[in-house]
Amino acid sequence: MKKPAGTTRQTAPVVPAKAPAATQTLPETTEGFPWPSSHEIKKESNPFTDRDWRMLVYAWSGMLVRFAIIFTLAFSVYQFLANQEQKRVEQTMSLVELWETKDYQQAQRALKDRLATLNAKYDNLLSASPSPTEEQVFRQRIGIEAMSASGGDMPLADFSENFDRIVYFLNRLSFCVDGDLCSRKVTDAYFRDYAVSFWSYFAGYVDKQRKAGSPTFAAAIEAYVRSGQPSAEAK
Repeated sequence: MKKPAGTTRQTAPVVPAKAPAATQTLPETTEGFPWPSSHEIKKESNPFTDRDWRMLVYAWSGMLVRFAIIFTLAFSVYQFLANQEQKRVEQTMSLVELWETKDYQQAQRALKDRLATLNAKYDNLLSASPSPTEEQVFRQRIGIEAMSASGGDMPLADFSENFDRIVYFLNRLSFCVDGDLCSRKVTDAYFRDYAVSFWSYFAGYVDKQRKAGSPTFAAAIEAYVRSGQPSAEAK
């Protein structure tokens, strides 16, 4: 008899899978980290004490370069600040030149003459040794009368024009100092005494103008005068 045609398939025997072996947990230990030996630690060499002259040259040259950089930066900062102060001094001196022009000299004389006349007129109202408060009140009354029609020989309109010119200049001076555009030291040397004297006479008049509708009238002058009072008292 003939065998049936076709290929004969052989089935491989199925082998059962082995169960995974249980993992073994190792105990925690630090024995795996070797203890550092003192013989293995190498100290860093100091280039400043090295016997090799090349290392000494390298170390000292690096140190000199660092000092040169620090000195250059410090000098640059100093030069910048000096230049800024020089600009402030120049700005202050330009105001000094303006103060010495004809118009401002005329305004200064007008105020001086008017106040001198009123001081002489009311000199008997002030005691021989007045207190600071009495002197302050006396001066403010003089200033208020100076701004009246009967305050002097010069017509009030002309005197007011000179007064406004002085107020404008002192306001400008105060703005320059407050904005750090003028040197306070030079400004005080030239103008502080005049500004303080001006304010002592006309503070009462300024207060009246503010109450009348000009709240910021001569505010910059007041700020400049009061800013120097603590330092003046400390001296």
